[in-house]
Amino acid sequence: MESMNVIVCVKQIPDPATPGALGADNTLKRDGKLILDESDSYGVEMALQLVDAAGGGEVSLVSMAPNGEVSGMRTALAMGAAKGMLVSDPALQGSDALTTAKVLAAAINKLGGADLIIAATESSDGYTGTVPEQIAEVLGLPSVTFAKKVVITGGTLNVNRQTEAGYDEVTCPLPAVISVTAGVVEPRYPSFKGIMAAKNKPLETVTASDLGVTPVGWAGAGQSIVSVTQAEARAAGEIIEDDGEGYAKIVAFLENLKVI
Repeated sequence: MESMNVIVCVKQIPDPATPGALGADNTLKRDGKLILDESDSYGVEMALQLVDAAGGGEVSLVSMAPNGEVSGMRTALAMGAAKGMLVSDPALQGSDALTTAKVLAAAINKLGGADLIIAATESSDGYTGTVPEQIAEVLGLPSVTFAKKVVITGGTLNVNRQTEAGYDEVTCPLPAVISVTAGVVEPRYPSFKGIMAAKNKPLETVTASDLGVTPVGWAGAGQSIVSVTQAEARAAGEIIEDDGEGYAKIVAFLENLKVI
């Protein structure tokens, strides 16, 4: 391919280095500065490398975040992405994974689509691991998950898909949606020049109604988080003194647990 356009779904999350807090509705508070999810930096880097390999094109971003927050998106723009679309709307609070996928899919369409859509396998603050596959289904595109190596040949996507036993070799036509695993590439650090340039790159903000997605938020989720309870502290273990017959006590203990 002589030119390739890639859209990367990036999530902006509360800094994992600071303690998380829950709001009155038992969802994660996201009212401060949000940073680029580290897992998404791999998708941004892969997109930039694929566009370079194609010899032209551009990388665009889509993100859904509250309060018009773009700090994390600016980081991805500083890495080399060309432009972005942020979906920010108070009505989206409480949205589930499927609603999120519908919103991101609509944003992708509003950007005009792409040859390839990239997302992380799962976010660092949600861990549903379902959004990329749901985006693919909403858009009617092939989905390849857990990509650890990606090569584009003509209009064909070639992926080494990570499995527990090694990897599968998967091919499919473009356009497609892929989710990439952490460590798949080495994300570049934004340069000073890149950081300055990112300030002037176009970032459009739209709402759920701009995208025509309804219902959203708690209404779209059809569920509520009734309560959140602190995990119980782990109970102290049983210490067995070895007096030369310690193994017998351990065997008896394991038999009592019915594990042997």
